[in-house]
Formats: sequence, C-alpha cells, structure tokens
Amino acid sequence: MELSLTFHGHGLLAAFMFLLINLSLSASSTSSSSSSLPPQGKSLPYMTSDAEEVAGKSFDYIVVGGGTAGCALAATLSERFTVLLVERGGSPYGNPLVLDKKYYGLSLFQTDEYTSVAQRFISKDGVMNRRGRVLGGSSAINLGFYSRASERFIKKVGLDKELVTEAYKWVESRIVFKPELTLWQTAAEFGFLEAGILPYNGNPENITVLLNATVENVIFYNENRNKSRARGIRFIKSNGSPDQTHEAYLNQPEPDGCSSWGDVILSAGALGSPQILLLSGIGPQQHLRNFNIPIVLDMEGVGQGMKDNPAIALMVDNKTQKRLPDSPQVVVAFPESEGKLELNSRDPRENPSVQFNYLEKEKDLEQCVKLSQLLERVARSQSIAMFVGMEHKNNLMSSEDELRKSCKKNVRTFYHYHGGCTVGSVVDMDYKVYGVKGLRVVDGSTFMESPGTNPMATLLMLGRYQGIKILQEREDAGASDIQQNP
Repeated sequence: MELSLTFHGHGLLAAFMFLLINLSLSASSTSSSSSSLPPQGKSLPYMTSDAEEVAGKSFDYIVVGGGTAGCALAATLSERFTVLLVERGGSPYGNPLVLDKKYYGLSLFQTDEYTSVAQRFISKDGVMNRRGRVLGGSSAINLGFYSRASERFIKKVGLDKELVTEAYKWVESRIVFKPELTLWQTAAEFGFLEAGILPYNGNPENITVLLNATVENVIFYNENRNKSRARGIRFIKSNGSPDQTHEAYLNQPEPDGCSSWGDVILSAGALGSPQILLLSGIGPQQHLRNFNIPIVLDMEGVGQGMKDNPAIALMVDNKTQKRLPDSPQVVVAFPESEGKLELNSRDPRENPSVQFNYLEKEKDLEQCVKLSQLLERVARSQSIAMFVGMEHKNNLMSSEDELRKSCKKNVRTFYHYHGGCTVGSVVDMDYKVYGVKGLRVVDGSTFMESPGTNPMATLLMLGRYQGIKILQEREDAGASDIQQNP
C-alpha cells in the first residue's frame, strides 16, 4: 500500500526493535543521593548538579542537551576530547517513572514547572504536548520505539550511507534490545496483516555531566569584523533564580598553532535549540528587538519550518471493561503543513510559543482521511474483534466527510515534532550555524521532514555520525597545522 504512514499502538510490530537508553554507555549520571545512583561496576562520567563546580571552567566541547542525540554525540567526542554535557533536567536513576515499565506514561502527566522529567506545553493549535527534561531526554520517558530511517531519507538529507550504517551499528551494539510482544501487540500485528499492511561509551574520564542547569544563551566574541565566534555558554540553575547566572567556556587553541577551537553544540531538541539561538541573538531581527535581545546575526530561518506528525486515534470498543491499553492510531508521516516557533519571554526555562498548523494543507487532510479509513478496517478486523470480544464487522462506519471533520477536531500529537534550525536554512551540511564560528546544532530541529518512522533511532545515529565527522575534522585540521608549523 503506497501510503506515507507510521503505525503505533503499544509497540505494534515485532519487526521493530525497542530502545532502552543505557546512560552508562552514552552519557551516564551519578548523584549525591544514593537512590539516584546508576548501576554499579561501570566506569561513569563525573556528574554534578552544583553549578559552581562547572562555573568558570573550560572544555574542548560543550554539548547543550543530554537527550537522544546529545548523549551519543558527547560519548563520541569524549573519545579524544573533554566534553561538558549540560542537561536542564535531573538524573533518571532512582526515578521509577523513568526506570519501571509498569509506570510508563505517568511521567507525562505528573509534571511541574521546573523539575519534572516531562514538561508540558500547549501549541497555539491547542494541542497538548510534552518534551523531555531528564538525562536521556524524551527517549527516557517515551515508549522506546526503535526503527531506522529509510534510505530515501538518508539520501535526501545528504548523509554518507556507509557512515550512517556504521553509526547505526554502534547504537545497536550498545543500547537497543528486542522485547516480547504482549497479547494485545500480537493481536494488533495480525490485524495489520489482515488489512494488507506488512512491517518492514566514550571515555567517561573526559565527560562532565552538569544536571539541573538551563542554558540561557551562547557567549560570543568578535573574532573579526565579519564573524562572531562562540566562546562558551551562560546558564542558570533550573530551579534557581534567573538572575544568578554562571558561565563555562571552550578551551582556547595553543599559541603554537597545533590545536584548534572546539564548538558549542546545541542538542536541546526541536523546541530548545531554536529557543537558545533566539536568546543568543541569532534569529529574525524584529522578533529579537521585541525582547530587547542584542542582535548577533539577523537570520529569518530560526524558528521556521516547525512540523509535527499529526495523529488520529480510534476507539475500538467504548465499553470500559474491554478498552484497549492504548487506542490504535494512524500518523501522517510526511506532513506538508508547517508553522513557527517564537519566544514567549527571555526566561530560558519557559516554553517558547510554537504553532504547527496541523492539517492546514489539503494533502495532509486527505492523507488523514485515507489513514482513518484504513484504521477502521484494522479496528474491525477479525483479530481485533476476537481480542476485545465484539462482533466482526466488514463495513466502514464513517463517511469521508465525517472523517474530514473528525481529523480536524481530534488531531493530536505523535510527539515527533521537528524543525526550527533546518539544514540549508540555519545550519549547513556540516550542521554548523551559518554566519558564526564555533556553533553547531545536532538534533531533530535540523530535520526538514520526519525520518518516516519514530525519529529516536535516527537521532541516536545522528549524534554518533556527527561526532565521528567532528573528530575527523579536528584530525585533519591538526595534520594541516603540523604541516604549516613543522
């Protein structure tokens, strides 16, 4: 069936692997509290929530955001360089909402302003959404649905196929496993088949993990008249006063010219990274002036191209005792509708304003109708009917006009939002921010479209992939310096 779709409902198909972030391999944490300690017997990076321990220090690289891409990126860079990994949330260890699968989903509802592992936000479309706020990012609190991006996506975004494969293998050799299917998952799997759908650590001594710290902005200095260079970051305690700021810096090159600058790398997610750029003075000039932010670079693309995969759920049986663990959903995998992100305030802890314009484009709405019709056929398959104990029905219950109205009224998020710092608009093919030096963005905000499936695997791959590229770039720069300064 030639439809752009992704299915999801409590992990439907055995063909997909599931992810468990193993932070002890990619960017582990410890804690001053014994209940928050990770498993023992592993070599772990140094972790602290004390901003004073990091303030004023310098590192070869600073990675902002200890999420899906950031952890893999920091682990890779730490193989040869010192890395500061800054995460606005806390440690997942000792938190049953993160570690105990029987509590899955509760973290999405038990939220607060500054410390909960998930942070709620409502888009201007009126759709409730969440973003991760814990070491491991959204991957530490979501369903753990792991699936590689298509070759079409890899080719379209211009990544090297061999290096992509190498990066995926690195991820899959360390942090993924296959689960057993539940009875519902098995029934759903056969329901899809009936409907005609076939499935398809770094060096811990070099990593410092700073938790519960929110980056306020990137610090720049004027290297020459034409370009500013990222020099470090300014940050605050996530639950502290916004007036009490701290700074951390990049190591400066040696005077003999045998070393080069590292980078500040934003991996704060599709909401966090464009927000930090705006707070740092990179973005649409007029918008920055509205908040009295000194302008470093007028760049219209920051915050533009925000997309989310719209999802529609269908209740198979409204009888409470037979209700499924999670309503089956369909998702428009490649939406054309897009929106934008803007600041709400200068407080980096406050969610920015974002609008996705779900189903605004007619093509997206038509896709939603087709997928809803398909979902009805799956929901009324014999396998599902037997599971929930209802009569098997072949006929579709809704007209096309009813489904159009249903799509518009009941659209929800699939938590796969992306954009805001897209390649070609904000960053180049090496994920370097245009117009400045020493600043990159490596996360889902660089995507112009979804990978066509859950982005978790692709973001893990991207962190590893870009880490390898950066290491190679530094090696080449070092070799060039030696030749010029024998």
